[in-house]
Amino acid sequence: MSDRARSTVLIADHDNDFRRSTAEALESAGFSAAQCASAADARSRLEGFAYDGLLVDVRLADGDGLDVLDDALTRYPHMRCIVTASFGSIHHAVRALKRGAVDFLIKPCQTLQIIDALRAPLATRQPVSRPTAPVRPTTPRGTFRANQIVGTSPAMSRLLTTLELVSPMQSTVLIQGETGTGKELVARTVHENSPRRDQPFVAFNAAALPEGLVEAELFGHIKGAFTGAIQSRVGRFEAADRGTLFIDEVSSMPMSLQAKLLRALQEREVERVGTSRPIKINARVIAATNVDLREMVKEGTFREDLYYRLNVVRVELPPLRQRQEDIPALARHFVQQSCELNGVSPKTLSQSTLRCLMEYAWPGNIRHLQNAIEHAVAMSGDSREIDVEALPEEVLAPVSDAAPGAARVTVPHMPEEGINFVSTMTQVERQLILRYLEKAGGNKRRAARLLNLSRTTLIDKLQRLGVTEISTSTSASGQVSDTSVSSAA
Repeated sequence: MSDRARSTVLIADHDNDFRRSTAEALESAGFSAAQCASAADARSRLEGFAYDGLLVDVRLADGDGLDVLDDALTRYPHMRCIVTASFGSIHHAVRALKRGAVDFLIKPCQTLQIIDALRAPLATRQPVSRPTAPVRPTTPRGTFRANQIVGTSPAMSRLLTTLELVSPMQSTVLIQGETGTGKELVARTVHENSPRRDQPFVAFNAAALPEGLVEAELFGHIKGAFTGAIQSRVGRFEAADRGTLFIDEVSSMPMSLQAKLLRALQEREVERVGTSRPIKINARVIAATNVDLREMVKEGTFREDLYYRLNVVRVELPPLRQRQEDIPALARHFVQQSCELNGVSPKTLSQSTLRCLMEYAWPGNIRHLQNAIEHAVAMSGDSREIDVEALPEEVLAPVSDAAPGAARVTVPHMPEEGINFVSTMTQVERQLILRYLEKAGGNKRRAARLLNLSRTTLIDKLQRLGVTEISTSTSASGQVSDTSVSSAA
């Protein structure tokens, strides 16, 4: 059975013997089981992987198993969750079932009961009403609004804290992030939470126009200033007066125009093309770039004085591959958005689809994910659930030339009689993981980062592959030697 076809279960239980014996029984029944003993570890694993099922004890060493149940179903509303306990209590059973568990079992319980509950269809169970895509943590003042920014990862929490602090100010903001990370959305969020919220928000992409037209578009021009200027025109700076001017791709501005932008920021005035009469402006400037302006300053392609004028408050947007735990909420948000836009009945994402989305590197970031979800909504037809097959081919086969930094995998030998695909791919995955572990000196966190996986996902893969101990010895040819791996019996 392929890995995608195998249902995955997380067992969170402080009882080592119960946890291990249950995992073995589930593996024998065709499941893929991961284990943890604490609430903290369970939450960490749930952030990095979309399990199909959860088996959690009411009492964990460091917390309440029902709180873990809540976290799991908030993140994955259609997950099959079973709560266990070493004592009988109607009170606990009612609490567990009301909070969304499909069953409540008293230990010692039969493994068959667990398997039946995990395999039972969920069509008759309505997900418990709870926020499935929490947008942001509660803020002390409670006035900051970022309803379109989806994500609760540590990186997004830090970002939202920064935006809350800077939005009420008049300070210039520099947003840096890869293409597709949502720089304009962040700029609009700053504007909408500022005292200028009732004034214009004017967006300008410095890379979208030919160099000769950028100046006229930004600063305006008078009639006859150049060929084709048949009437005077207000520039973006003037249009944003008393509001916010968002300058995207500021790094693409030519040096000559950089000097004029610097003057506009310093003097708070602009001159239209064709005249030397200054016009006072009061626009807050938010600039964005997908390259490091500090490096451009070193190379002499961006003015140092302009850089410091723009870089009053710096906001760095993390790429999607570094906030993997936010992908389920983002994906559901885009599914809902696409269904509403196209007049389609609401759809859900299967757990296997979420896993596939979470394992992909998303070189185009959030915009790339949004496009993939729109594709999947369309290709899922009348189905109420979006399965893996509806995703774009590039997401299903992520190792491609289109993905920057992706490894090339070659097949050294293709026998005429064919191969065992599942076994071969398992070996390829095993070899790839072991090589990156060797490259990282055995450091799982660093290896996970090199593989664009979360640490918990890497640990789960190691458990599934039966790798229990890694050393960093290699052969003379640079291959990981057979003696460097210990496998579970």
